[in-house]
Amino acid sequence: MPQPPVFDVLGVGFGPSNLALAIAVTEYNAAARPEDVVTAHFLERQPEFGWHRGMLIEDATMQVSFLKDLVTLRNPNSTFTFLSYLHDRGRLVDFINHKNLFPLRVEFHDYFEWAAGRVDDLVSYDHDVVDVRPVTEDGLITHFDVTSRTSSGEVEVRRARNLVLATGLRAALPDGVRPSERVWHNRDFLHRVESLTDPRRLVVVGAGQSGAEVTAFLHERFPSAEVCGVFARYGYSPADDSSFANRIFDPDAVDDYFAAPEQVKRRLMDYHGNTNYAVVDNDLIAELYRRVYREKVLGEQRLRLLNLSRVAELEDCADGVTVTVESLGTGEREVLEADAIVYATGYREADPTALLGDLADRCTRDGEGRLSVGRDYRLDTDDHLLAGLYLQGGTEHTHGISSSLLSNTSVRVGEILQSVLGRREPAVSVQSADPVQPRFAISVSPAH
Repeated sequence: MPQPPVFDVLGVGFGPSNLALAIAVTEYNAAARPEDVVTAHFLERQPEFGWHRGMLIEDATMQVSFLKDLVTLRNPNSTFTFLSYLHDRGRLVDFINHKNLFPLRVEFHDYFEWAAGRVDDLVSYDHDVVDVRPVTEDGLITHFDVTSRTSSGEVEVRRARNLVLATGLRAALPDGVRPSERVWHNRDFLHRVESLTDPRRLVVVGAGQSGAEVTAFLHERFPSAEVCGVFARYGYSPADDSSFANRIFDPDAVDDYFAAPEQVKRRLMDYHGNTNYAVVDNDLIAELYRRVYREKVLGEQRLRLLNLSRVAELEDCADGVTVTVESLGTGEREVLEADAIVYATGYREADPTALLGDLADRCTRDGEGRLSVGRDYRLDTDDHLLAGLYLQGGTEHTHGISSSLLSNTSVRVGEILQSVLGRREPAVSVQSADPVQPRFAISVSPAH
């Protein structure tokens, strides 16, 4: 049996994180000597690049600055920046005149697609990774054989010295709730909403940004429908995006978090969870309140926000759903007959070791059963596993709140690439293009 193709880096998943890594590898290789080139490939189960397509609501904006794109914090001279994209699209001057740090989400997705198209020689779409097996030499695991399968059943095997797992997030639904034609997670919202024709009532569960966006969209899209937002909070809570609080997303904050004792890590998450979790932009909160108040004045209440409440029972029927909403304060129940219910209830981190089979037993865990991860995002393993296993996501407990967010992506992939290069035999020295902040840039000129 012939040996499969061998890569220095093989990425599982091709969302923004591994896309950014592909760009970092491309930029490094552009000036590398032939013997220093990093061979890399990425496997993505989707048929094409896509990032939360179900929530690309036309007027929804990003919640991070455009400067936190795929490359700028690592290499501001890159041709892969969001500004380079705008220049290529002929909108740079228009964007400057817009005087806004936060682009439309559909525009940032187009930027991702534009960048992915420039490195499409490094990715195989429609490839679902189904198996990872160790390759041993003298009793030591030096490589991984990664098997992928296409939707047509074609099977391919690739060999990797380092595996970078970026398997993304999984939609979270309450226990007992199953998605259906009438029961949706907001991940699939835009794919599902087109099926609605003249709905009478729609229910949205969740008090975060996605829940507020879906509620506002449905209220505007269907002017004859009653839209009921259900959440346990008293009201939508604003996101803290103040300058000092945003420092929790700085690259240096990863160092602080990683080195902190466990009790300090927990405090930091408690202190700054309101920068990201179950919070809503102030402008959207104000807009929803304006709509509720206007309808009270007009005596035609169509937007109902059922706060301090939960969905106690849900019956999924052929022609709609029956939703029983219970007040957490009084216990009083109200039954709502609705055309559909949307759960904007967030995501869970996927288990990054699910693909590893027996290799997962070689990964070190802490006292709470969580994966032990090095500062370079490499999994700690036993001494017999020499090949590298890296995580993009699933490291919030070790690296902090930005581990699955765009804020630190460009810097993180630079650190991963540095680690891969540093573990080469013989070691390759990686110089920074910025002597003041060496972690922010992988040099495009490898040391000779």
